[in-house]
Amino acid sequence: MSRSARPRSVLVLFIAVLLAAPLLLPEFYVTLLNYIGLYAIVALGLVLLTGVGGLTSFGQAAFVGIGAYTTAYLTTVHGVSPWLTLPAGLLVTGVVALSLGLVTLRLSGHFLPLGTIAWGIALYYLFGNVSALGGHTGISGIPALQLFDLELRSGREFFYLIWAALLVIILATRNLLDSREGRAIRALKGGSLMAEAMGVDTPRSKIVIFTVAALYASMSGWLYAHLQRFINPTPFSLTQGIEYLFMAVVGGVSHVWGAIVGAGLITVLKQWLQDLLPSLLGKSGNFEMIVFGVLMILVLQRARDGVWPIVQRLFPAPPARARPVEAQALPRRPLPAPGAVLLDVREASKRFGGLVANDRMSFRVRAGEVMALIGPNGAGKSTMFDGISGVDPLTSGAVSFRGERIESLPARQIARRGMSRTFQHVRLLPAMTVLENVAIGTHLRGRKSFLAAACRADREEEARLLSEAAAQIERCGLAGQMYELAGSLPLGKQRIVEIARALAADPCLLLLDEPAAGLRYLEKQALAELLRRLRAEGIGILLVEHDMDFVMGLADRVVVMEFGQKLAAGLPEEIQRNPAVVEAYLGGVE
Repeated sequence: MSRSARPRSVLVLFIAVLLAAPLLLPEFYVTLLNYIGLYAIVALGLVLLTGVGGLTSFGQAAFVGIGAYTTAYLTTVHGVSPWLTLPAGLLVTGVVALSLGLVTLRLSGHFLPLGTIAWGIALYYLFGNVSALGGHTGISGIPALQLFDLELRSGREFFYLIWAALLVIILATRNLLDSREGRAIRALKGGSLMAEAMGVDTPRSKIVIFTVAALYASMSGWLYAHLQRFINPTPFSLTQGIEYLFMAVVGGVSHVWGAIVGAGLITVLKQWLQDLLPSLLGKSGNFEMIVFGVLMILVLQRARDGVWPIVQRLFPAPPARARPVEAQALPRRPLPAPGAVLLDVREASKRFGGLVANDRMSFRVRAGEVMALIGPNGAGKSTMFDGISGVDPLTSGAVSFRGERIESLPARQIARRGMSRTFQHVRLLPAMTVLENVAIGTHLRGRKSFLAAACRADREEEARLLSEAAAQIERCGLAGQMYELAGSLPLGKQRIVEIARALAADPCLLLLDEPAAGLRYLEKQALAELLRRLRAEGIGILLVEHDMDFVMGLADRVVVMEFGQKLAAGLPEEIQRNPAVVEAYLGGVE
């Protein structure tokens, strides 16, 4: 069997086993599989939220409870059809998730998971103390689901609905991650600076995955309520929320299929330990939680990526090698006339408390020119870049881009106007391929929403975005590394990947922060030739670089900085002869 056919055959076999399971297995094991499916739906939301987006949540069990209590209340008190309570539960969960997300996602570091613990506990006690929801006694008499003429009363009948829902959600999640919106979500884990500079609205992306993960949990709660036909607050506690996160981590928190593996392992192990430990210890208790604690420590020490990558090695997918399918070219931004002022920086200052990093800096960059910003380490060059591009706004001064004031705009809005950049310290996503990293630069050139991506309605646009990314990779001389992981490349080539990503945004002004650092001589020559071609096309380039041979052979004008101030400005040959520059920057050596 070929390597390409093997993963597909395994998937077909997996589905065949699912179809046969309720017909062949005893009732106990069918029930166990039902719970694995329900737990995997919640864990899948955590894969999206925590593993892909880098946002930790301990409160997903509360969203399960919202879905379960919504359908229990509406069906038992108001007699609403169970199928109508599903959209109602999703709506209520979505409103609650948006409200909590707008507050919670402003937190960072350890404050974010603490925030999720807080509202997870609050919702749990809300379920138990509202008399309309049955208090701690719960709600019984929840009606069974009816599918056409079939009433789903037993676990065997319910099995197919749970696993069909799970497989549909897995498909939608994989579609979402394999899209423009998916790349924006994955960029969150690498930090918001790069994502915002490429035009990604990071607060929106965080809210999207937070809400989607909550909706997954709500769906699981709806299924759980109609499977059990009785609910109380216990399954929606903080302890269960921690267990969901544990499932995602053990299975492989960055992998979609890891949700099933983690849910299966923890559910089976928990059941086994609950039977085994009391007989060994001679008394009952939640001793399995002690084992889970030890297991979590071992997983975090020995297999941080979880179990799924180990399984995946047994059925490796073939590496992609063919260039993305040729697609209709994306529209290009009209470039200003050569010589037109692109960037006008006036009296720009940046202070960090008592430290003045930039002190009343003024300069201009024109279309079709390369202007170099040079100076010793610590002169404030990269800080100047951050202020211009909106990554770290200036304290005072004015910055105009194409005649529009931009110093108060966020980085994503500046990127939308045609400015793109690289970083002094390379900001790539090492676990993504070169092609995927560069495609992040095309984010603003696409329009399809995350819903269209989940439904696979974005394929034409996605082909155009990937074709553009591939073209820029080839333009920068990295065609042979297109499908390699960005983290596996040497530093010099990673910098070239950043340039390709910036070019994929179709800029009219390019900010390059030490692009030649780490490059060999021939690679520097190729980079210089590329920048000359971009200059000839009419793109303006603002360059920070320490290699003086590279700068003086390429730049049209040079601005020298020292201690945050402009020391000198002029043509390269004038700068090389300037006594103040020779003394301060070149150490007095001609």
